[in-house]
Amino acid sequence: KSNSGEGGEDAERFYKNQTGDWKNSAIKQVASGRFGVTSNYLTNAQEIQIKMAQGAKPGEGGQLPGPKVNPFIAKTRNSTPYVGLISPPPHHDIYSIEDLSQLIYDLKAANRKARINVKLVSEVGVGTVAAGVAKAKADVILISGFDGGTGASPLTSLKHAGLPWELGIAEAQQTLVMNDLRNRVVLECDGQLKTGRDVAVACLLGAEEFGFATAPLVASGCIMMRVCHLNTCPVGIATQNPELRKKFEGQPEHVVNYMYFVAQELREIMAKLGFRTIDEMVGQVHKLNRNKAIDHYKANGLDLTPILHTIDVPKGTKLYNTTKQEHAVKDSIEFEIISQAHPALFRKEKTSVDFAIHNTDRAIGAIISNEISKIYGAEGLPENTLKLNFTGSAGQSFGAFATKGLTMVVNGNTNDYLGKGLSGAKIIVKIPEKSTLKPEENIITGNVTLYGATSGEAYINGKAGERFCVRNSGATAVVEGIGDHGCEYMTGGVAVILGEVGRNFGAGMSGGIAYVLDENKTFDQRCNKEALNLLAVEEEKDVQQLKTLIENHYNATFSPLAQRILENWEQYLPKFIKVFPEEYRQALLRLEEEKLQIT
Repeated sequence: KSNSGEGGEDAERFYKNQTGDWKNSAIKQVASGRFGVTSNYLTNAQEIQIKMAQGAKPGEGGQLPGPKVNPFIAKTRNSTPYVGLISPPPHHDIYSIEDLSQLIYDLKAANRKARINVKLVSEVGVGTVAAGVAKAKADVILISGFDGGTGASPLTSLKHAGLPWELGIAEAQQTLVMNDLRNRVVLECDGQLKTGRDVAVACLLGAEEFGFATAPLVASGCIMMRVCHLNTCPVGIATQNPELRKKFEGQPEHVVNYMYFVAQELREIMAKLGFRTIDEMVGQVHKLNRNKAIDHYKANGLDLTPILHTIDVPKGTKLYNTTKQEHAVKDSIEFEIISQAHPALFRKEKTSVDFAIHNTDRAIGAIISNEISKIYGAEGLPENTLKLNFTGSAGQSFGAFATKGLTMVVNGNTNDYLGKGLSGAKIIVKIPEKSTLKPEENIITGNVTLYGATSGEAYINGKAGERFCVRNSGATAVVEGIGDHGCEYMTGGVAVILGEVGRNFGAGMSGGIAYVLDENKTFDQRCNKEALNLLAVEEEKDVQQLKTLIENHYNATFSPLAQRILENWEQYLPKFIKVFPEEYRQALLRLEEEKLQIT
C-alpha cells in the first residue's frame, strides 16, 4: 500500500484513468497540518493514518517554504500558492488519549470501511502509549524508528531524537501482550528497514506489517543529497523545477524488483527458522541469537534481556492480531437521518429534517458526508440541498468533514472541535428562541473550532473557545468573541470576530484574512504581530465583504449584535481591524503579476 503522506493528494488520482491505471494511495495520512483532509479524501482511503509523530524530528512539526508551494501543491493542500505552510508540532485536537479516541471515532465515521492507523515514534514509554492507543480503538499501531523521516530534517533532529525501532517494537509488543491487548491491533514497524533480515528481526520482536520509504526511494534514483527543502534535487525527485524533474529516471519496476529481493531474503530466513507464515513468526523472540552481538568487544557487557524478554501468556493466546476493534459508529443517529434524507441524497431534492441532539452524539455529519462523497465526490450536493435542524447540546466534532450541500443548524450549543475538517457544508449554531442569554457574552461552542477546515461557512451566535480557526485553509466563519490563539497557523479563508479575542492571536498565520471588532482597543496587545499587517477596513471590496458576512450572520442566527452593528454601520466600521499576513500579501501580488504576464 502506498501512503499519501501529510500533504494531501490530488483528487484526480482517486479514480482510474482510461488505461485502467490507478494512482490512488491506499493509505491517507491525517497529520497536524490537516493539509487536504476533506470528506472526499478520507472516503477514497483503505486505511487512514493519524501521524502523531515521525521518526525524524518527533514533536518538532515541519515547514514547507513558500517558494516550493507551487499552484499544483497549493491546490492539493487547499492553500494559496507561494505561501509557506507550517505543520504544527502537536495535533490541536489531541491533548489526551481520550482526544485521540475521539479523532479515531471521527475518522471511522468519515470512512467506516477504512482501518485507522496511529503512527507513534520509538521512545522510552512507547509501550504504555501503545496500550492507550489500542484502548482508544485504533486498528493499527505503527512504531517508527529514529532513522526514518525526511531528508530535509535538521541534523540535530536526525541524531538526537527518537530511538531505534527495535527498542520501540519490543516495548510495544511486550506491553500489549502483558495487558491482553495485542490481538486487538496490528503492529507495524518502519524506520530504515532495508533488507529481508531487518523484516525478520522486526517480526520476531513483534511486528506483523512493515513500512519502507528511503530504500524504495533510493531504488528509484535518490542519491540522498539532503536538499529536499531547497527545490534543487539533482535527480528530480524532491523538486518542482521542471528542468530538474526531467532527470528523474525511476520506474515502478525498480521498486517492485527491490521488494522481490526483500521478500526472497525473508523467505530464506523463515525457511531456516522453520516458519511457514508471518503470523507464526510474530513475537518469537527466542529465535533471535544475541551471542554474536554481545561477544563483540564494543558491545562487551551489554544486557539485551529487556528487549528479548518473553511474556508468559495463557496457552493458545496469539501474539498477533486476531480480532477487529469494536467501533461504536453503528449506533450513531446519522443512520436514522440518512433514512429520512433519501430524496436529498439520491434525487437532489431539497429536504429538511428535525432531530433532538445530545452531547453523546459525536461527529454528526461525518457519516452522511461519507455517503455523499461516495456518490458525488468532492462536488457534493447543490447548496442547501439537505438541511438538518438539531435542538439540544451537540457532542464533540459536530459537523466534522461535513461536505457540500449540507446545512446543519443547532439550536442550543456544541462541544469542542466544531466543524473539524469542514469540507463545504454550512454550520449554524444559535441560542434557542426562548433563551434569555445575551449571546455575545456567553460561550456557545468549545475549543478548536474549524480545525483544518478547507471550505464551507460557519455562523456562531456567541463566543467560541481557544484556537478558533486553527489551520483554517478556506472556510468562512463569523463568531462573537474567541479565546486564546485564534487563527493560529491559518493559511486561507476569512474569519470575522465581532468581539474580544484572547492572547496570541494570529501566531503562525500565513494566509487568509481576519476582521476583528476592537471596541475596547485591546487587540494590539493580544495579537501576535510578527509577519501580520493590521489595517483599517477602508478598501471598498473589504468593506463589502465584511458587511455581507455580518448580514449573512444575522440572516442565519438573528444575532442581536449583528443587528446592532448593521443598524449603526458608519459608527462601527472604523472599529474593525483587518488582519492581513505579509506573506499572503506578497503571494497575491506575485499571482497578479503572473496573471498579467499570461494575458
